[in-house]
Amino acid sequence: QAFYLGKTEVTQAQYGGGTSTLPRNLSWNNAQAFCTAKGLRLPTSAEWEFACRAGTTTARYGVSNDIAWYTTNSGGVLHSVATKLPNTLGLYDMLGNLNEFCSGWWDTYTQESVIDPQGPTSGTYRVLRGGSFLEAPAKNRASYRQGASSTQTESHLGFRVARNP
Repeated sequence: QAFYLGKTEVTQAQYGGGTSTLPRNLSWNNAQAFCTAKGLRLPTSAEWEFACRAGTTTARYGVSNDIAWYTTNSGGVLHSVATKLPNTLGLYDMLGNLNEFCSGWWDTYTQESVIDPQGPTSGTYRVLRGGSFLEAPAKNRASYRQGASSTQTESHLGFRVARNP
């Protein structure tokens, strides 16, 4: 099914903080509330990976240093969006900078759910994708997934918006 995805992670200016850097100490609940208020939604994990890969089958859509902020090139700080190269769909920061919340619950994929997996209907942790400025390059790849509670807030968590056409 077709969907639209934000060109960048939501910035503080978009969220209401008035700067061009990304939201700080944001939870999945905050991201969900923002999306609901704007008539948008968080992407599913499968949508996020499809958009990140942008037609590639490799771990990354380019050379790590050219496309992502991570431990060895970030200086341990968050960077403004769109300062690294985008993927072929024109999406920036799909890898690195912030771990991005997705709509679903975190769980391991089964062999049967490889094509457009919907994930579990409940759980303990929400899906995070993309790695962050605090993580090694090995975690900044299209297939990397991890989880965070709906209320967890940390400086390396963020989101981008999605919507249906």
